[in-house]
Amino acid sequence: MCYDKDARPPIPVIGGGAIATEDLTLTASDGTTFAAYAAVGPGVGGPAVVILPDVRGLHKFYEELADRFAERGIAAVAIDYFGRTAGVAKRADDFVFADHVAKTKTSQIALDVAAAAAWLRQGKGNANRAMFTLGFCFGGSNSWYQAMAGHRLSGAIGFYGHPTRAARDGGPSVTERVTEIRCPILGLMGGADQGIPAEEVEKFRSALKTAGKHADIHIYPGTPHSFFDRRFVEHASASDDAWKRALAFIEANSKTPLGAAA
Repeated sequence: MCYDKDARPPIPVIGGGAIATEDLTLTASDGTTFAAYAAVGPGVGGPAVVILPDVRGLHKFYEELADRFAERGIAAVAIDYFGRTAGVAKRADDFVFADHVAKTKTSQIALDVAAAAAWLRQGKGNANRAMFTLGFCFGGSNSWYQAMAGHRLSGAIGFYGHPTRAARDGGPSVTERVTEIRCPILGLMGGADQGIPAEEVEKFRSALKTAGKHADIHIYPGTPHSFFDRRFVEHASASDDAWKRALAFIEANSKTPLGAAA
C-alpha cells in the first residue's frame, strides 16, 4: 500500500480559491460505472489532469490533491479502479483492496481514464485543452501506460511507479513498451525506495533515451517510497521540489501559464 487513511498531500492551500468539487459516477465505453472526484476552477480551456491513485483506489488523499490542482488553475478528476468489482459506493478505511487490484486490467484502466478525460473536455472551450495523467505507485506506472493509450495526452507524470515490473494482468512492463509512448514523461522517484531499485529506474531512463522519447526521470536521494506526504516532514524539501516539477511540466507542455501561483 502506498498511502494509508491519514496521508495527505504536502501542498499548501491557496486561500480564497473559487473551486467547485463534485463526487462523480462516470461510465466507461464498456458500460462500467466507476467512482471519481472532480475539482475545477472558474476558467475554461486550461490544462487538466486525470489522477490515478495507489492500490487502495480513490480516497481522501487524491480528493485533496485534485483540490490543490484546481486552486492552481488545473481542472482535475481523480478516478477509482474498482467499479467492475466493488461498485461505486464510498468505502470504509478498512476496505480490502488487494483482491480488487489483482483483478484490474491495463486495458480497462485506460477505458476509465478515457471517460475521465472526456468529462474534463466537455463544455465550450474545453475540447482541446491540454490533458495530463498523474499517478502514484500503482497509479504511477499506470499513468505512464496512458501515454500509449490514445488519449491525446500532453504529458504523463508518475510518482514512484515501477517501470520494469509486469502489469497486474501479466502484460508487458512500461519499459518493455517504451516505444509506444506518445507524449512527454515525468518520473519522480525515491532514491531509497526499497521496492524500486535504482538500477530498474536507470533501465527505464536508458530505454526512454534510446527510443528518443522526451522524458525527465528525477530521483530524490535518500527518500523512500511514498515520500510525497505531509507527515514526512524530513522529506519536505523533496516533496516541495516534486510538486514544483509537476506544475512546471504541466505548464511547459500545455504552453499556457497556470491560473495561480504554486
